Amino acid sequence: MIAPKDHTLSEFLAEQVARHNAFNLLQGLAIWLRQRKGKRAQERIHLLITTLQQDPELCAKTAELLAKWLGSLRLYPLLISAGIFSRKGFRDELIARLYEHFNPAYKDPNDLRDVFALLLVNERDARWLREVPEQTWLQLFHLIWQKTPAHQLDTLRRYVRWEGFHAIEMLSIWIAAEALEPDLVRLDPKLLDRDSAFVAFKRETHAWLAAHVQHQAFDDSHLQVMLQQCRDKVEKLRKLGTGSGAGASMDVAHLLERLDQTFNRIVLLLTTFADEKPKLANLLHLTGILACATAEQQSVSRLWKRSVGMLARSITQNTSDHGEHYITRSKKEYMGMVRSAAGGGVLIALMALFKIVYVGRHITNPFAYGVAAGLNYGLGFALIFILHFTVATKQPAMTASRFAAAVERSESGHAVNQKLAQLLIDVVRSQVAAVAGNVVVAMTLAMLIALVYRFTQGVPILTEAEVAYQIHSVNPWGATLWYAAIAGLWLFCSGIISGFFDNRCDYLNLRMRLRQHPVLKRLLPEKLRGKVADYLHSNYGSLMGNVCFGMLLGMTGFVGHALGLPLDIRHVAFSSANIGYAAVAGHEGLWVFIQSVFFVLLIGVVNLVVSFMLTLWVALRSREAKIDSWLGIFQCAWQQIRAQPMNLFYPKDLPADANEQGQAEKHGH
Repeated sequence: MIAPKDHTLSEFLAEQVARHNAFNLLQGLAIWLRQRKGKRAQERIHLLITTLQQDPELCAKTAELLAKWLGSLRLYPLLISAGIFSRKGFRDELIARLYEHFNPAYKDPNDLRDVFALLLVNERDARWLREVPEQTWLQLFHLIWQKTPAHQLDTLRRYVRWEGFHAIEMLSIWIAAEALEPDLVRLDPKLLDRDSAFVAFKRETHAWLAAHVQHQAFDDSHLQVMLQQCRDKVEKLRKLGTGSGAGASMDVAHLLERLDQTFNRIVLLLTTFADEKPKLANLLHLTGILACATAEQQSVSRLWKRSVGMLARSITQNTSDHGEHYITRSKKEYMGMVRSAAGGGVLIALMALFKIVYVGRHITNPFAYGVAAGLNYGLGFALIFILHFTVATKQPAMTASRFAAAVERSESGHAVNQKLAQLLIDVVRSQVAAVAGNVVVAMTLAMLIALVYRFTQGVPILTEAEVAYQIHSVNPWGATLWYAAIAGLWLFCSGIISGFFDNRCDYLNLRMRLRQHPVLKRLLPEKLRGKVADYLHSNYGSLMGNVCFGMLLGMTGFVGHALGLPLDIRHVAFSSANIGYAAVAGHEGLWVFIQSVFFVLLIGVVNLVVSFMLTLWVALRSREAKIDSWLGIFQCAWQQIRAQPMNLFYPKDLPADANEQGQAEKHGH
């Protein structure tokens, strides 16, 4: 198709009108308007308006051609599909959009949906369509509207209105049918009730249509009430889908987004076609929405963003629920964290020893070494979790989601910054307790083991080469902090993995599946089977997150070796244990030991900051929340630290009511 030039616009219009080819006329104009990425679209629409105004005969012939052509097309498929997700589900919709890019489907020139798809080829068209002011479009539409013969205009109005009625009827049937979707019934079994909001809305819509078809007055107040109830129900389902204990999937997110889009479309159609003679401004508004939606219809990125949000929120919500248990506000909680971290430090010292002595000395194949190291880490982390101990760096990925939840619930202002600053101080204090418990105990136990080994065996536990390697491995002047950041990335991933599997448990209702599993029924008595089911349902995500975290840590070095890239990990707890072994096995002196301890703490800071900030970023995006002013929060935190410096490292005594409130938050009351 050849597009017109600015100076040949009149000739182009006259040629297409003479050929009675309305589609080619519109396609040529669309190509002309989108040139230079649509930067001159507004200017060219003004030129089109001027051209039509200067030649009334051409304008009248163009209007007559377009009206006759539009009256011959099927309209309602466009009204019920553009901008509304299909019933295929997220995966099939994604595959269909990807396939459409490589092998586009046949477009029927007698269907307005396909005509729009041919005219508006990608989402860049939506940008210039929106950038042109609605008043400019209205001026163009009004000019053509005025020049359309009266009898054709009346015929076209009636036809468009009937197509709109058909679309409203189809959409209301869809909504009533969604009440039977198993994924939604799982979230809210009341949808199966005969008088559910969706079914009642379908009845009211049918009454509205019957009245308007018979040209009778209709009081739509009850319809508006039912519409609001349906919107409330969708919002409730969305919250159930993102709340702890429900579980979400991409298909659920896709379905709820489709419901929301369908209600928005019905409202738009009801508004547009309620009048006997639809207003031009309403028709233009509807056309603009359909045009932009068509331009974005095959966008994979838009589909991903619209569907992934609820799943991400559900995953980070599960992470947030765990995160509350990693925040200490009272002395009792603080000491509990220290004891838990100390227990973790014992196992970390043993895991570090196993990796150095058995894995490092007996496995030479890089892949086998990575797998063995990963299993050592992963199974060790899982054991630490089962014994209710703590790995210091596991908390930030959890507590960041808790911080994001607090941001979402808050309004803006100084008082909110004070609360977030206090939460930030609570998080930092909790991390200090956990890191101290891990590092002190892991390093101390490592030194004791090395001393006992030296006295009983007469030789140091590490060779000189191993001592030199461990000392060098924490030196920040090399790639150590980069490796620590990689470990922080894996910490973030482990939190997301934990949240994903927690969400999966809720979605599958794993507890009841295990209780009723036919094999487990034969193997375990009912009481024990119930305990196993409850434990796995509650802790499956954490167990999987710990095992996956360990494997990520272990395999990073192999991937770096295979690709020839500087990839490895440094973890504060294991680095502290390694330095403990090296300090006794070597002869590096007190200054090197103190320096190495400082470097280990620096590794810990990088581990914590990277994992916390990544998780916070994802959690805020999934909740569509944002922090108004980090500076304001830091200023409030600094004021609180100046007033009570020790509160950063040790909690003050809380009033009884505040303590009870903190406990209530932890237990979700």
